[in-house]
Amino acid sequence: MTSREIHLPAGSAGDRTYALSVGPETAGWSRAALRVLELGPGQRHVFDTGASEWIVLPLSGGCSVAVAGLIIELLGRDSVFSGASDFAYLPRDSRAELSSGAGGRFALAGAACGRRLPVRHGTAPEVPVEERGSGLTARQVRNFAAADTFACDQLIAVEVITPGGHWSSYPPHKHDEHRPGVETELEEIYYFEIEGDGGYGYQRVSPSRPGGTELLAEVRSGDTVLVPDGWHGPSIAQPGHPMYYLNVMAGPGPEREWRIRFHPDHVTEGYR
Repeated sequence: MTSREIHLPAGSAGDRTYALSVGPETAGWSRAALRVLELGPGQRHVFDTGASEWIVLPLSGGCSVAVAGLIIELLGRDSVFSGASDFAYLPRDSRAELSSGAGGRFALAGAACGRRLPVRHGTAPEVPVEERGSGLTARQVRNFAAADTFACDQLIAVEVITPGGHWSSYPPHKHDEHRPGVETELEEIYYFEIEGDGGYGYQRVSPSRPGGTELLAEVRSGDTVLVPDGWHGPSIAQPGHPMYYLNVMAGPGPEREWRIRFHPDHVTEGYR
């Protein structure tokens, strides 16, 4: 992929329904998907999950999710910088309706899958929050649907808050090979929001093999970066402007695991 194909500026990858719509058919891979839905006050949206499992994650505002005869009330949050949010897990082969009295923005993180798991409500207090790294690589990771925190068939999703002036996704790492017990092959999507007017960050992806993916991009609120392969990181936040990103991952392997390899030239104790 070229840098233009993997860096999707805000507004460049939407359609009539979604502010952002990325999936296997547009990314050229097999499983991972992300949509961003904007609902005005009193609006609703109906969609079929198809052959994928999905998580509805409020970015701002709250909503009701009706699926499989159940109704989940998502309290949501004011913004992604307010803290962790509750979320709803939607199984494959379902029809879901989202409605919002006050309106809001909602991420739909998805992955093609085989098993049909039950509908579930993940509450905000139950989200494991990890303080990762040290010094200028310190950041907060909200492991709401990490491989070892919430049961999905294929989907892995986490949120990261990088303080202004800090680096995250560091050391650079990769997960583009299947090596049992060592590395998992995973496609990955980064969706960014930056706090404060005019804020920006930078995202780096470098090749792990000849002809592999390469990118150094300035990212702003609403931008998306696709990582089909390669070393990714650092993600760098402008001083004074904390940076948020949502990571959505899935892969072709039978095991739902997050196993990564750090770049051998950039492994420093305490930075991970």
